[in-house]
Amino acid sequence: MTDISGLTIFIPVFNEEALLENNILNLQDYLWNLGHPFEIIIGSNGSYDRTLDILARLKSSTNGLDCFHIPEKAVGKAFRMGFERARYNRFICLDMDLSIDLRFVAQAFSLLTTADVVVGSKINGDQKRSKLRTSASNAFIFTAKALLGLSFSDYSIAAKAYRKSAVAPYLHRTDHNTFYVTEILYRAHRDGKTIVEIPVDCHDTRPSRFNLIHEGWYKFSRLFLLFTREKIMKPARPFLTRFP
Repeated sequence: MTDISGLTIFIPVFNEEALLENNILNLQDYLWNLGHPFEIIIGSNGSYDRTLDILARLKSSTNGLDCFHIPEKAVGKAFRMGFERARYNRFICLDMDLSIDLRFVAQAFSLLTTADVVVGSKINGDQKRSKLRTSASNAFIFTAKALLGLSFSDYSIAAKAYRKSAVAPYLHRTDHNTFYVTEILYRAHRDGKTIVEIPVDCHDTRPSRFNLIHEGWYKFSRLFLLFTREKIMKPARPFLTRFP
């Protein structure tokens, strides 16, 4: 059984040698000040720079730090592995560049007392991102609303928080790549889970860690596949006629 008193921070990484050490230590300082038990889990997926060496050194000298590596670039798979390793029921996802205002962590920790999922929305906050990335995000949000009836305004990996006990049943059906956030939100919404969306500030001016053309094609194709499977091909409940 997972502990409900503390929080797990999960961060997937890919070739983050330049900022890994400083940001882990900065995050640790912030979490100490919150006053709750915590752990930080770093999931390297596909890294081939010095990320693994740095993580091995930090893990041996840093309390509350866990890390693992998978050879393929598969952030959804890394998410599931981090989820399974987590000791605490409050599971909060961030990016390694810490481009999301860390106040999200404290807010999400509090909200997860009653909420099942907390969605940090960059659109509703103060975001400094490239026009290309914001335009692509807006197009995906509009399409998800039209096809799946979802009203959320952010489906990115970071600034998402989950109550493990609430969303664990969905993990076995999630994608190995970045679409897992949309899948979890869709199924949690479908099942009447409590989902809270709050604004977050995001200052992210560095290039994306993903090929945007490939990522766009992949996420939109997965969105249409989910729509087809859940909204079109899913059999309707049989109509029952009651006789006196």
